[in-house]
Amino acid sequence: MGSADGPTADEPDGGSRKTRDTVVSERRFRFLVAGYAVSSYGTFLNMVALNLFVYETTGRALAMGLFMAVRLASGFVAGLVVGGLLARFSAKSIMLWANVGQGAVMLVLILAPESLVTGALMAVSVVIGACGTLFMVALRSSIPEMVGEDRRAWANSLSITGRSMAMVAGFASAGVVVSLVGYTAAFLLDMATFVVCAVTVALLPIAGGKGAGSEAGATGAGKGEKEAKSGPRWRPVAFLALAAAPGLGLMVALRGVDAFGSSSHNAALPIYSTSLDASNPAVFVSAFWCVWALGNIGAQQVIQRYTQRTGKTVGALGFGYGTVVMSAAFIAAFAGFPLMVTAVIALIAGAADGLTEVAYTSHLQTLPATLRGHAFGLSATFENLGFGVGMILVAAALDRFSPLAVVGWSHGAAIVVAVVFLLRVAALRRAEPAGPMGPAGGAGRAGLRKEEAVEGRPDRGDRDGAEVSRG
Repeated sequence: MGSADGPTADEPDGGSRKTRDTVVSERRFRFLVAGYAVSSYGTFLNMVALNLFVYETTGRALAMGLFMAVRLASGFVAGLVVGGLLARFSAKSIMLWANVGQGAVMLVLILAPESLVTGALMAVSVVIGACGTLFMVALRSSIPEMVGEDRRAWANSLSITGRSMAMVAGFASAGVVVSLVGYTAAFLLDMATFVVCAVTVALLPIAGGKGAGSEAGATGAGKGEKEAKSGPRWRPVAFLALAAAPGLGLMVALRGVDAFGSSSHNAALPIYSTSLDASNPAVFVSAFWCVWALGNIGAQQVIQRYTQRTGKTVGALGFGYGTVVMSAAFIAAFAGFPLMVTAVIALIAGAADGLTEVAYTSHLQTLPATLRGHAFGLSATFENLGFGVGMILVAAALDRFSPLAVVGWSHGAAIVVAVVFLLRVAALRRAEPAGPMGPAGGAGRAGLRKEEAVEGRPDRGDRDGAEVSRG
């Protein structure tokens, strides 16, 4: 850590102060990630427990599908509005109330009389879906203010590691918790995890949201005012964020297509597992996700060491290549290989998934603070849309086609878009030294664009932000 943020020979006093500030901000962020991991455990626990409870309460598989659809739709809507909320409120207040809301709605479900349980379940799906998106966008968009631009890749990797570990624990313990102590106790435990995260957020000073980039925000607001008088009356700020860096539009689109592919393996895994062992299909599904999570966590450790040693992020190319590898691995997982080979494939899929998430999140964080929240919100909307549409189409396709075929064309679409994205990035890199000033001039122009993207930090040494920010 010290190598990236320690004092320099030119500024011993300022460097020492910066080192102390870095240590303090990183310590605070670790506490925040710990609280986030606890609430993520509750999220993954209730994904299993709530679905089982919905099915047991209604006796209909359709009700589970409706529950998931409402949850995704809530996340979709939240993604559209969260950028505006971050412009008006602090990231801390949004993260705090997102956890309070989730904990409160779980309490409503616990206390609801039998006649109102169905309505309470719908309320849970709405609040959990919306608040989960609000918290995630507020956290990711505020990381550069919390830990500094230099440490965003490290922070992203740490938060993803915490969530991956929580996913393993949540999925692994859900069946045991429900079977041993029942639904009420499971819901109480779920509520407690959101309370823990809310308390963590309340106790920590968290930057981001309202007030971030106020000068840029004022400039942007003035420009928007002029445009409103002379041109279009309404322009979504989220789309303006992507228009400011056209390469990001393709990146977000790829993320949505990737979510579409993810819906296929999530829906196909139980069916494929049943074909392997009809008497106990949950074993393969649980083992697959545990191995996947180990690969994800391992990738985060490698990424943290890479960024600590080099001071660079994995970049946009890492996102593109990671998406190709991840999608190919998920397709191979359904090809009927021996279990040990499939375990290695799941490990690779998890590692590639971890790489893509860090690269993607770090890249969106190069946007100015006034646009960052809108971009992350739009990204969440695309992801919910891709996953929701995918679940509908995949469910219908699995009635007619094999899991391998369905996962193949779903993740194949992600591979195609990823290849297009990689070709675009490669073309931009080849064109970089072709300007009138030669290679040095090209690098200077890239640095200038990067400076604009990350607000005055062209000296970072990575190319993230500049490499896809040209039209």
